[in-house]
Amino acid sequence: MITSTRRVSPDKSEVRIAFSLEDTSDVKDVEDIPQTFPDLEQRLQPVPPCVSLRESVQVHKEHSRMAREFHQVKHEIAAIEDCKRQLLAELVEDEKVAMEIARLEEEFLRLTEENRTLMTVHNECAQQLERLCLPNQTRQDSS
Repeated sequence: MITSTRRVSPDKSEVRIAFSLEDTSDVKDVEDIPQTFPDLEQRLQPVPPCVSLRESVQVHKEHSRMAREFHQVKHEIAAIEDCKRQLLAELVEDEKVAMEIARLEEEFLRLTEENRTLMTVHNECAQQLERLCLPNQTRQDSS
């Protein structure tokens, strides 16, 4: 393990860098990881690792994994929001249908009552006509 300590300026604290030249098996995998994620702001993009540092490669892998998860979650949220918009549109349509059904039920009840009234008036008129015609028939029969 190689360690280096530097002070960038007198008013800044020391920066310590440590790295090892052993086991670089993680380095090969870094090439397989995409370097940019279009869904992430520039400041949140994973920084390319220092391939000679295992810790840097590990941090890059973890950051890239989180970026992929973020991408997946963002797309799931978009799909759920689309579904929500569709359900809200269906709800509005269902409410319109329910209002139309209520209006038609009210109109049906009004027309049913009007029909009963008209049937009653018709029956009364028919009876009245029958009463008026009956004495005329008896007069005609007697003549």
